[in-house]
Amino acid sequence: MSARVASNARTDVGRVRKVNEDSLLARTPAFLVADGMGGHARGDAASQTAVHVLDEAIGEGTTPTADDVLAAVRRANTAVRQLSDVDDTGVAVAGTTLSGVVRVRTEADGEAWMVLNVGDSRVYDWDGRTLSQLSIDHSAVQELLDAGVIGAEDAAAHPDRNVITRALGAEDDVDVDVWILPAGSSRRFLVCSDGLCKELDDERIAHILADSPTETAADALVDAALEAGGRDNVSVIVVDSREGDDADDPNQTRDRAEPVREFLEDTRPRG
Repeated sequence: MSARVASNARTDVGRVRKVNEDSLLARTPAFLVADGMGGHARGDAASQTAVHVLDEAIGEGTTPTADDVLAAVRRANTAVRQLSDVDDTGVAVAGTTLSGVVRVRTEADGEAWMVLNVGDSRVYDWDGRTLSQLSIDHSAVQELLDAGVIGAEDAAAHPDRNVITRALGAEDDVDVDVWILPAGSSRRFLVCSDGLCKELDDERIAHILADSPTETAADALVDAALEAGGRDNVSVIVVDSREGDDADDPNQTRDRAEPVREFLEDTRPRG
């Protein structure tokens, strides 16, 4: 199978925060965003530690198995966990989200995309017309939405909008959501921290993706989030994967769209 993978990545401290607690890993085969829990002890160290461990465990240019990636995530969880003292609780606990895509090999010696998520950073798929969220937020608000207790219009202003229910470093064992997507079709992925999706709604994000080539897409999204307020750190990776006959075709079809979403404070664990 011939494949061409290109990406554009950027992280920014934003217009309000003094410390960037986001960290990125953006090179084949792993494209990951880690967002340290804001307001917590060592949030920046937590995300940096997770990315450092994953960078070492998933070598550049390799094609790991899904089990290899999960083992690397467990190692990262252990390393982040060690940043906290035994008696630490609440905001004293170091933690970070982790979301992204990794190119993996399958049992049949083929290749696939592994989408993974812990926390409320996000992975989207963009097919040139539709922006689809692939990951599911691990957040108190998402649980209320799933249970039908609140509607989507209530989520942005809910008092628990910054409470996440899973994070690396929060527990000795980490529960990772995983999806395996066939690599047989060309795809564009968007991986981002919540500093993007809480400033820009899906329509606006889709509009920017439609108008942006791969090499400038992440920059355009970050710039738009900063213009909308930049109230949190914002990190974006855009990954284009072209398979088979499309691998040598530099042209892509894009559509468009538009508006802007609310708010922000510090991410905190349920407690």
